[in-house]
Amino acid sequence: MTNITKFATIYARAVERKGSESHLNALINAPLPNAKLAAMAEDRFLAEMTRCVTRAGFSWKVINRKWPEFEAAFFGFKVDTLVMLSDEQWEAYLEDTRIVRSWQKIKALKENALFFYDLRYENTPMPTLIANWPESDQIGLLQFFKKRGSRLGGNTGQYFLRRMGKDGFVLGRDVVLALQSAGLDIKDEPSSQREMKLIQAAFNQWHEESGLPYMQLSQIAAYSNGDNIVGV
Repeated sequence: MTNITKFATIYARAVERKGSESHLNALINAPLPNAKLAAMAEDRFLAEMTRCVTRAGFSWKVINRKWPEFEAAFFGFKVDTLVMLSDEQWEAYLEDTRIVRSWQKIKALKENALFFYDLRYENTPMPTLIANWPESDQIGLLQFFKKRGSRLGGNTGQYFLRRMGKDGFVLGRDVVLALQSAGLDIKDEPSSQREMKLIQAAFNQWHEESGLPYMQLSQIAAYSNGDNIVGV
């Protein structure tokens, strides 16, 4: 991957577009320490995973406005409660106006609650799994989500990790454009294993060059091109 654009160039471009280092720094976030992730309650992970799955096809604003009702309808996303619900109780959610009444999304929560439950008995509860998974292999974690979870493909798994505070990249349009401009042979909506390995290798190289967290590398890359320009 040594033939890709150095991250110093990406960073300088982002600073120029945002007007100054201080303006750029005000826009980027730091990931949570892994120790804090591991200490978070399991239900918060299932809640945020569900929010990201449910959001597909809706705006964040719509889902966030209804979210307190989701929390009430789904018992605060307590895994032990959800896995005990009968098929009839899950089907009854199709008539529950507190939530998005999509069977695909309801079924995804049912299956993801079982996913969380099973992880406990594999001695890798979700908070521990995410906290301990190396940032240099985010694509491995995303593959694991896609294989074991429900409706976590595409960018859904990436948004879930970002919203929980896990260090990692999100392949939004501007990030993909930055990667393409840096020399990666990837599509506008990369999805193949070849593309994902190239992307992970690029972020690994940039991390080694800069020492910055992957989350900040991703955000700075997004601000280095696209429609966002001076004028914070």
